[in-house]
Amino acid sequence: MKYDIMIGTWAWGAGYNGSRMVFGKKTDEQTLIKTFKKAVSLGFTKWDTAAVYGMGSCEKLLGKLTGGNSDIFISTKYFPGKKFRSGALEKSFGESMQRLKRDQTDLFWIHTPNNLNRNLSEAIPHIKDGRIRSIGISNVSLENIKSAEKLLAKAGLKLGAVQNHFSLLRNDQQPVIDYCNNNGICYYAYMVLEQGALAGKYNAKHHFPTLSMRNFAFPKSKFRKIEKLLGMMKDIASKYGIDASQIPILWAIEKGAVPIVGITKPEYAEKLAQALKFRLTPEETEMLTAEARKTGIRQQGMWEPQ
Repeated sequence: MKYDIMIGTWAWGAGYNGSRMVFGKKTDEQTLIKTFKKAVSLGFTKWDTAAVYGMGSCEKLLGKLTGGNSDIFISTKYFPGKKFRSGALEKSFGESMQRLKRDQTDLFWIHTPNNLNRNLSEAIPHIKDGRIRSIGISNVSLENIKSAEKLLAKAGLKLGAVQNHFSLLRNDQQPVIDYCNNNGICYYAYMVLEQGALAGKYNAKHHFPTLSMRNFAFPKSKFRKIEKLLGMMKDIASKYGIDASQIPILWAIEKGAVPIVGITKPEYAEKLAQALKFRLTPEETEMLTAEARKTGIRQQGMWEPQ
């Protein structure tokens, strides 16, 4: 069985913007290899990465694991700077393909809306010749999406996907999700578990590693605000016999998004496959939404424009 879930590899990288810096933990390559094999065997064939994840190290490992296997759906990204640089997208794309051991990618993202239309224009030749099978934009507003659609339509092309931050603690995306679903654009949600804050493993007493970006983004004071939400997640998970970490993922699916779920251990893939056998009820979805709203938290990454 193949699942309409994307597996994320942000936590796979090393060095700057890698696993230790962002998550406070160093990943073991042999464990990641086992994780990949287990996930694929369970039906998770869609994988998401980016040039900036571990500054290329995630792409390199994924390329080693896939070996150009066309059965594995790969999405990767170009992170544009604030100042537009002609040829930068072309250079980044070529380097990504080299690391991924591919000539083409299933989905290619403009990682931020910096100079969005100019960067999209540079991607158009790659889309037309098939090197980019589908084009996506990330961290964008509804206005960005409509602008991108107009530009691509002039070239006879269509926007394939949007990838934004969406979770129980960042639930302001419904108009964007609805627009995408009504216009044939796949909406992917990243950080559905808020880098582990909604996984049920951590709390105010058992906190994130001190020297990590997620520790600064989600301090103990925020964990105290989500205690009731975490308790509700645990209760609902018990009803289905699944891990509480899977509840925010199922919630995102009910809201119309395709979750991007980061996994670093084989057992995480098994938990995800088990959870996807179930659907939350409308009542459970609304209960979680209401409890999350009570926290007053609107989580935002430092890289997000708004």
